[in-house]
Amino acid sequence: MATNIVNVEMIVPDGVITNATINSDAAISTAKLEIRTDQIFPIPLHIGKTWDAFQTNLPGTSSADDLALNTGTLATNFVTIRTSDLKAAGATTRYAGFLVPVPQNYRDGGSFEIRVTGGMITTISDTTATADLQVYRSNTTGGVSSDICQTSATTINSLTKSNIDFNIDPTAIDPGDILMVRLAVAVNDAATATDVIAEISSMQVVCDTRG
Repeated sequence: MATNIVNVEMIVPDGVITNATINSDAAISTAKLEIRTDQIFPIPLHIGKTWDAFQTNLPGTSSADDLALNTGTLATNFVTIRTSDLKAAGATTRYAGFLVPVPQNYRDGGSFEIRVTGGMITTISDTTATADLQVYRSNTTGGVSSDICQTSATTINSLTKSNIDFNIDPTAIDPGDILMVRLAVAVNDAATATDVIAEISSMQVVCDTRG
């Protein structure tokens, strides 16, 4: 007479199951992979474009409403994005555009932020200096969503660079999506005598992943 054994728990010692012992067709569900929080995916600043003419790279000198790509000095400076000198220029806003992919291993529904690191060069503004993002998801047919950035403009009016984490609505994105991002740097300086230049030093996607 056969006996059915149910609810058997097998404890496998650490290190017994290795990559070699897992069948190549195991088809392990992505949902069973380890959740990794706050994984960083750099956004290279050199991919920035003129926000209303994406066929055009950022200029080397900021003017009109465009931010500039600043090369700096080899072995001394890294590539950054800057405004021009805006001392005593009043309220001025400059922009740059980016196309940013959502990582394929992004944990759907998990935390998703775009981190902007920025501050001022030489002198702070006598009034305000802020960074802000507008973020739109491509619908793959030439259209976009509404703005899915949930964080407001945040100050960068300091000579010490700081991180700003712009929260992106996780219910509005999926792994593999493409996001259209407009970076805005707004400086309002009334009467400073020395150079007032805002700088974005880096940008990163910071998100939860599976595996």
